[in-house]
Amino acid sequence: MILRRSLPFLAAAATPALAGEAPRRSTLRYATLGLDTADPHRHTGSIAVQQAYVEALTSIGPDGGVEPFLAERFAVTEDGLSATFHLRPGVLFHDGTPMDAAAIQANIERVRDRVRGGWLAGAMRLITRIETPDAATVVLHLSAPYAPLLTSLSELWIVSPRSPGWEGNITRPAGTGPFLFGQWQPNVRLIAPANPRYWAQGQPRLEAVHFDLRGDVDKGLALRAGDLHLADVPHDVAGQLRGDPRFTVQGLRDTTWYFVAFNNRRPRPPFDNPLVRRALGHALDKPGFMRFVAGEAGVATNQMVAPGNLYFDRALHEADPYRAPDLERARALLREAGVDPARTRIELVSWQEPYAQAAVQMVRRLGFQVTHTPLDDVGAQRRLGQYDWDLCCMASGPRADIFLRWVRLMSDGPNPVLWGGIQDAELDAMIRAAAAEPALEPRRERYARAWARVAERHYFLVLGHAANQIAWRREVQGFTTGFTWSPHRADGGIAVTSLG
Repeated sequence: MILRRSLPFLAAAATPALAGEAPRRSTLRYATLGLDTADPHRHTGSIAVQQAYVEALTSIGPDGGVEPFLAERFAVTEDGLSATFHLRPGVLFHDGTPMDAAAIQANIERVRDRVRGGWLAGAMRLITRIETPDAATVVLHLSAPYAPLLTSLSELWIVSPRSPGWEGNITRPAGTGPFLFGQWQPNVRLIAPANPRYWAQGQPRLEAVHFDLRGDVDKGLALRAGDLHLADVPHDVAGQLRGDPRFTVQGLRDTTWYFVAFNNRRPRPPFDNPLVRRALGHALDKPGFMRFVAGEAGVATNQMVAPGNLYFDRALHEADPYRAPDLERARALLREAGVDPARTRIELVSWQEPYAQAAVQMVRRLGFQVTHTPLDDVGAQRRLGQYDWDLCCMASGPRADIFLRWVRLMSDGPNPVLWGGIQDAELDAMIRAAAAEPALEPRRERYARAWARVAERHYFLVLGHAANQIAWRREVQGFTTGFTWSPHRADGGIAVTSLG
């Protein structure tokens, strides 16, 4: 038995479109997440922009399932040790070179061998041999089964090996997507013009997309004023816009999870004491925090996935010792630890988000002095990487596979600073074992055991989940949200969007 998947819709659209074949007009003004690097292989989580200009072998559908993308079909052997991908014909990179088996091999090897700590570098090291029997076929051979292979490949974006900076850091990626990597001003904007040689006939339907990358924009106000066509909005703004016929509001299909993490790389006393960490857990009002974040749409829990997700464990959820705040228990634990909160200062780091202040106020109820430093994304990443703080209050968005959440908890995982730089060889082994388990139920059990270790050591405390809300103006036609932040997917997105 082998697992096969094909997508007739895309197979029918495989003839490359000629420039001018489909009339394009208007520029879509789009603002969700930022863009942290021009190198698609070195990103640390920003996946809401680059998929406009780069694509992958696979794509995640609205239900979280895997769909073919640059591969028009694929097959995985029953033992999980090899996977064959048949590439879509006639696809060109933006630099005019063909997207072929040699290019796919070069991309996988670059991520596997040369991207230190990258998003998928560890997973790609399981690939021991790559066969390219012809220009349209790629066969991957693995040293061990790897259950998230197909979903992980949806975030291994394929770029031309001739892209400037390929040998180091790519500065101008030449992908295969419906839009080009145009003018980029970090933290300001990316102007992405239409790809006149895009492989799907009649796409894209827009002349360009203008990605607003500024973090200080009132997106609700900008939408109402017409300065933006489409943006992510806070839950309170989403509620207001739902009642306005000028707008459509949809949530992403997967959720964002909110958490408070401890400094696990270089913890400072007394926050290296498990009793103090437990005390802070009892001080956090999870239901109150999630109401502040998302109103009735917020879900308080202790897991990295929300109820309804395949990997959600109801028993662990019910056994959460921090389901409701207990300040008396918190104070008793601090006394047992010999800690006087009035004489103890907490250095707390966050993004510039209102929800972090809610966590600050909850901690202050115990009498701690709190220095709260809210920063933009670049500043927060830099500060967290210095490990001179005690707590951080952060959020992590939707991912194509649960492993892409777990991998960030590993010692050599990408962007581990959000979780305090965990260094735990036993946890690493547990995560790898879960990812290598081909059968679903044993894999769920392995992940549950790994989660029990995380909870036992109080590396961080999950507060809850909420789906991010996307709003767009009435003139935006054809757009739908996806499972993750991706603006472009096999099942739709900005390639089939137009402005009426």
